[in-house]
Amino acid sequence: MRIAQVAPLYESVPPVLYGGTERVVYWLTEELVRLGHDVTLFASGDSVTNARLVPICPRALRLNAQCKDPVAHHVVMMEEVFREAANFDLIHSHVDYLHFSLSRRSEVPCLTTLHGRLDIPDLVPLYQTFRELPLVSISDAQRTPLPWANWQATVRHGMPRKALTLKQGDGKYLAFLGRVSPEKGLDEAIEIARRSGLRLKVAAKVDPADLEYFENRIEPLLDDDHIEFIGEIGNSEKNDFLGNAAGFLFPIQWPEPFGIVMIEALACGTPVIAYRSGSVPEVIEDGVTGFIVEDADGAVDAVNHLREIDRWNCRKHFERNFSDERMARDYLNIYSKLIRKEPTVITLGDGALSWTDPVPNTTT
Repeated sequence: MRIAQVAPLYESVPPVLYGGTERVVYWLTEELVRLGHDVTLFASGDSVTNARLVPICPRALRLNAQCKDPVAHHVVMMEEVFREAANFDLIHSHVDYLHFSLSRRSEVPCLTTLHGRLDIPDLVPLYQTFRELPLVSISDAQRTPLPWANWQATVRHGMPRKALTLKQGDGKYLAFLGRVSPEKGLDEAIEIARRSGLRLKVAAKVDPADLEYFENRIEPLLDDDHIEFIGEIGNSEKNDFLGNAAGFLFPIQWPEPFGIVMIEALACGTPVIAYRSGSVPEVIEDGVTGFIVEDADGAVDAVNHLREIDRWNCRKHFERNFSDERMARDYLNIYSKLIRKEPTVITLGDGALSWTDPVPNTTT
């Protein structure tokens, strides 16, 4: 199968430091190549892959201080992708809706995996306008704001089994990994750690957009011997950081579409304490791989029960449900259906439209 993978340009594939979508694109691309498919990756020039790389910009845009308009680079990428469209059996995009107008007019099937939040009113008319385009969600919860969209399937993220290894959690601390922003709940994690009496290690990046929040809300909370702010870390440091922790805190304040850090923790055998929102119940098995709680009170109580969680069960749950092999297999099933032009059903409000032929071109 000749497959184009279209990645965001904000981070390299894989990311050097923090990066979610680009890391998933890397895992998927490498597994598809391993399975013998002809894969072309459209990404930043500092990406590393066994696929054919089409570099759109010299380096990841987030790390390029000269980049003032990242959208411009993505528009150039869309032009390049569809200039080459005839060379592919399918185009798989991971850059939201930027390609929709071109995809609608393409003879080559185009699939879009949506990686972000969808509970934004501005998105409703957009997805209504392009409602025939096939989409993939990364959790069932992610679909909630747009249940009528042309969802092909939910494909939960998967990572290589060998990427992280089981460790014993001997560090006697709680871990927080990710990004500093109001929706990620670092302030909640700090409160939970203080009340539980355990140290908290924080490995997180601060985007420019969140710098004011960090300085005003988080920095004053870091003046405590029990809180260690490490900053942004790379993949090579994650195994020790997560694996040596007694537990991983995920006190999110928003409908998280997936949360890769949860499966990274599970891969290390580290139980997760997470607030019940978004994808959390689809990733964590309450009482088996961690605890799903409602608030800080519940999280503090859960810390006292972390030793009841079998770390090997956390690892097994990861291997069974969140491997790159399973993810690639799920996507290949969707690719095959779209290439064969199997019927598509689009749900509209309380009814449905269905076609026994390929989806009609709504531009005519």
